[in-house]
Amino acid sequence: MWRDHLTEIIVFSFLFLLVSAMGFVAARWRAPRDMAHLDEWGLGGRSFGGWITWFLVGGDLYTAYTFVAVPALIFGAGAAGFFAVPYTIVIYPMVFLVLCRLWSVSHRHGFVTPADFVRNRFDSPILALLIAITGIVATMPYIALQLVGIEAVLKTMGVTGDSAVARHLPIIIAFAILAAYTYQSGLRAPALIAFVKDSLIYIVILVAVIYLPYKLGGWGDIFDAADAKFKASPAPGDGILLNANNQLQYVTLAFGSALALFLYPHSITGVLASRNRDVIKRNMSALPAYSLLLGLIALLGYMAIAAGVKPLPGAKAGSVDGNTVVPLLFDSQFPDWFAGVAYAAIGIGALVPAAIMSIAAANLFTRNIYKEYLKRDASPAQEANVSKITSLVVKVGAVACIVFLDPQFSIDLQLIGGVIILQTLPAVALGLYTRWFHRNALIAGWVAGMGLGMWMLYQIGNPTTGKKHFAGSAFPLSEFGFDTKKTIYVGIVAVLVNLAVAALLTLVLRAAKVADGVDGTTPDDYFADEGDARVTPGVERDADAAPEPVA
Repeated sequence: MWRDHLTEIIVFSFLFLLVSAMGFVAARWRAPRDMAHLDEWGLGGRSFGGWITWFLVGGDLYTAYTFVAVPALIFGAGAAGFFAVPYTIVIYPMVFLVLCRLWSVSHRHGFVTPADFVRNRFDSPILALLIAITGIVATMPYIALQLVGIEAVLKTMGVTGDSAVARHLPIIIAFAILAAYTYQSGLRAPALIAFVKDSLIYIVILVAVIYLPYKLGGWGDIFDAADAKFKASPAPGDGILLNANNQLQYVTLAFGSALALFLYPHSITGVLASRNRDVIKRNMSALPAYSLLLGLIALLGYMAIAAGVKPLPGAKAGSVDGNTVVPLLFDSQFPDWFAGVAYAAIGIGALVPAAIMSIAAANLFTRNIYKEYLKRDASPAQEANVSKITSLVVKVGAVACIVFLDPQFSIDLQLIGGVIILQTLPAVALGLYTRWFHRNALIAGWVAGMGLGMWMLYQIGNPTTGKKHFAGSAFPLSEFGFDTKKTIYVGIVAVLVNLAVAALLTLVLRAAKVADGVDGTTPDDYFADEGDARVTPGVERDADAAPEPVA
């Protein structure tokens, strides 16, 4: 009953309302010139310095879903759940120079989305449309999953009802508040709130990893309890170590997730809001500190085993909600007031990324669908207004996913989202370094990779849950004719096929001398910095001029 958690509810509500007030105040933060412009509403005036960007991007990538789902995965599946730790480490050296180039060319040309860059670089509205649609589709389930974290906290505090509407009413109210201050303040709202969110998470996790091992008998007892649980499982898989059949899946999932992370529109939005290239370089060097925190968060799953935590019942009869593991751990091991702070960290941790994701998806729709196909002469004020309205629609769609779909299905959708967004890698990431790929070949590669990825995902079932299709991203190699029980991450296979098709078809089209459009960028665009003059997209070069050299 909620009356047993009154202190937790009061602390949670106070901190939640505090950051909501900050969200509304953010519209006046840093004195925007004109909020009726995507540069101001959707990118915070492209003026964020090192500290703001560090909190914003960190708050964007390390979400409430991470806080509850990674420990829950380790609680239920063992060592496989640690894949999230290495992939958030290897990604930063990989994107150190890539994101600097993306920031420079976007700063020079006023790009707001990755699809803007693709449209200009490859002179292909169709390819840009595919990139925009891919980004929106991959982002939607990610937004919905932020609600899973809030729902786990509310369920632990007993703030639920019997009907579907009553059970989800607190989430609906929370996202209505989020929608209101995001509509008013744009990217400035999550940027300001990120300071509070990340500070709370750091405090909660550092206290937990110091206090809980002491209370539970030390790390030796914690790992012994976890090892004993997995060995006693009627269907043993991974324990505190990976088994041989899962090692390939672990490696490819970690590497594929790393490649996908900064292809998500919300990740790029945080980067484009930076003031200059040095801000990005410093952040790519400092953001691995969040990975240290993530490793500590992951260990909460083993601590929950040692503490004897039993997850609350799930939506389906006989099922359990693994996402309640961390909230229940704090509820059982800490005073009510501190548990309330931890719950607030999770709840606020959902608001920051959800706001950035909805803004990023709205910007994609506005710049690459509305302006490209519906109203080419849209003014900056009209663009900003459409983006604001679209961000509201995106949030409503995310809430609908949670209200009407099984949350487990939303998690599966997020895994599918990673496979989907990976198919933009050749055009976006590689396109920043070379224009060798033919624009039509990139379209064909996208179709091949997306088609194969969806077919592979369709073949994946889960006997435990009864789902026959789209039940994960681990594809059995036996389906390809190999005599093995090993699995591989679908996204890696799909993007390799994407690249192979794009490369082979490029050779064919180049040999056939098929027209490839005009590159709208120049080599020096990729090294532009703060203060360098901008050009207006679409008018900086004569369409009949000879193509510039490949950057």
